[in-house]
Amino acid sequence: MKNHKISRRNFNKTLTAGIGGLGLTPQTTFASSFRKVNQDRKLGVALVGLGNYSTGQLAPALQETKNCYLSGVVTGTPAKEKVWAEKYNLPEKNIYNYENFDNIADNEDIDIIYVVLPNAMHAEYTVRAAQAGKHVICEKPMAITSEECQQMINACERANVKLSIGYRLHFEPHNQEIMRLGQNNVMGNIMFIDCGAGYLMGDNWDQWRLKKELAGTGALGNMGVYAIQGVIYTVGENPLYVRAQEFKTKPEKFKEVDETVTFQFEFPGGTVANLQTSHNARTNRLYASCESGWFELDPFSPYGGIKGSSSNGPIVYPQVNQQALQMDDFADCILNDRKTPVPGEMGKRDVQIIEAILESIDTGEKVMLSDLAF
Repeated sequence: MKNHKISRRNFNKTLTAGIGGLGLTPQTTFASSFRKVNQDRKLGVALVGLGNYSTGQLAPALQETKNCYLSGVVTGTPAKEKVWAEKYNLPEKNIYNYENFDNIADNEDIDIIYVVLPNAMHAEYTVRAAQAGKHVICEKPMAITSEECQQMINACERANVKLSIGYRLHFEPHNQEIMRLGQNNVMGNIMFIDCGAGYLMGDNWDQWRLKKELAGTGALGNMGVYAIQGVIYTVGENPLYVRAQEFKTKPEKFKEVDETVTFQFEFPGGTVANLQTSHNARTNRLYASCESGWFELDPFSPYGGIKGSSSNGPIVYPQVNQQALQMDDFADCILNDRKTPVPGEMGKRDVQIIEAILESIDTGEKVMLSDLAF
């Protein structure tokens, strides 16, 4: 994959043409995630990109957060400015577009910038946010290439700001429980793990996720990251090797990006894993077979309705607002100057794995996963 630079103007044209485990028990983490560490200080969050995820998930979640709040937005669509200002009582000075974005450096109401743009724009706006002196959350996948990921990490380090990736499931109690079960070998070593993440994309053929220039990859970068994450944070190790295969049942629709990818991992401790991702098939399950039992989440990664079971009985925890917990934890990291459990290095590692998967698809060979960032 080569470096991509996309301007917001070009993106709007496209739209017009067609958009590690925390090491804690779930009970402990679930409770502490709501901790308000400084009653006099809530951090302001500006959402960059007001698409479906910002509109349907992040903005509502910021009405429930304890350590941060929605203080601003950045949009290239003037009609959205008034709608968001009225709905969330945002002052005009906290509403930006992609031409005056860098002026956000002078706004003391905004502490965190959440980049919720197409994948090819993550690097540019993360770097610019860091240069503006703002802490950054970047949606997954972190960037198009691992080189871009490193540029983002370097920019945040130079600016002395924190960088986190939008891996919400690290803050979800059912997923935290399977981290505990797997990483602590509660049922013995994991022998085999299977994980799938995919959905039916629908009939809109003009969306940005079908365009390589904006998305980089198809299902692999969008949903495949959940499968990669799920297997790694359950096993508690990085894989040694990957072998991958790609299938297309609708090549005319997915002519620029992947539709369905299957891939296999081998881990240092002997675990083998089979993973699947697709934009043309429904799958959402994580299953682990261990020496003395099994456990699974089915489904494992939606915004709500996660269900778990095991050979020892049901896995039952509260359904939570994952995005609220994620953003509150990052605000807590800033307020208490601690490391985020989902840093830029983790995002870079996953992009490195995606690059290796693409190499394996191209060559038909098993690819060694060496020098991973996290």
